[in-house]
Amino acid sequence: MTEKTSEVIIIGGGPAGLTAGLYTSRAGLKSLLLEKGVFGGQITTAEHVENFPGFPKGISGIELGDLMLEQAEKYNLKTKSTEAIGIQIQGDKKIIRTPEDTYVTRALIVAGGSVRKKLGVPGENLFLGKGVSYCATCDSAFFRDMPVVVVGGGDAALTEALHLAKHASSVTIIHRRRDLRATRILQERAFAEQKIHFVWNSTVAAIEGDSTVKRVRLSNVETHNISELETAGIFISVGFEPATELMQGLLSLDKIGHIITNDKMETSVPGIFAAGDIRHNSARQAITAAGDGATAAVNAQDYLEEE
Repeated sequence: MTEKTSEVIIIGGGPAGLTAGLYTSRAGLKSLLLEKGVFGGQITTAEHVENFPGFPKGISGIELGDLMLEQAEKYNLKTKSTEAIGIQIQGDKKIIRTPEDTYVTRALIVAGGSVRKKLGVPGENLFLGKGVSYCATCDSAFFRDMPVVVVGGGDAALTEALHLAKHASSVTIIHRRRDLRATRILQERAFAEQKIHFVWNSTVAAIEGDSTVKRVRLSNVETHNISELETAGIFISVGFEPATELMQGLLSLDKIGHIITNDKMETSVPGIFAAGDIRHNSARQAITAAGDGATAAVNAQDYLEEE
């Protein structure tokens, strides 16, 4: 395993990380971005992004991610598809281990984003990829003309449901409350879609089937009555949790696990910055993540110059 140096290392290739890489590279800093998944991050699962400035007609999430990557690489940002599996601090050096190499830097920008929360119910792990999904854009084509279920009541859940309605025979949204948390425009679209139906005040107690998902077992949160709903697939969209496993014991985190920063995106360790969904009080929007990335990059440059 070799050891390589870079003036700035960025963990995470979503809007926050790619914007940070754009800014540090344009500033002439030798910059490396590590991404374990898809460059563009969570936004690549969005079929149509309507609220990113500069695209009045909207743009697909995959295309937006590709454009961000292209722009950053234009200024010589280096990228590598790999996972950071360990971080150590030695003086002002930050040492990042991957399965292939070890990297050393003085300025680290953590922009690893978040991951989908799981329900934690029987059958969820058993049927993963066999009817259980966390991404409608990725898997909707497998359920053409079949009934599916979406769990959740926020923007992501309704966006998933609206996309699924183009393929599935019916979409049932299961929500633990009677009121949705999604924005008004998404609620209006969902209520207007004839294929979308709602089961209120209910949670999923179990996911059942044989070789694939066949039904979900539901529990009413008020009456505690148990019912069954036949379905070919279940799309889980109940929120996100920060990808901060590597930061435990290294940086100050809030009770949920988000990284605590100041308005300069500085963390509790000098020379480590955080940006995007991974940090405390993030608005969880692509545009604010990009702003965080720019702020982190500017202050990382100041940190290196002061050092």
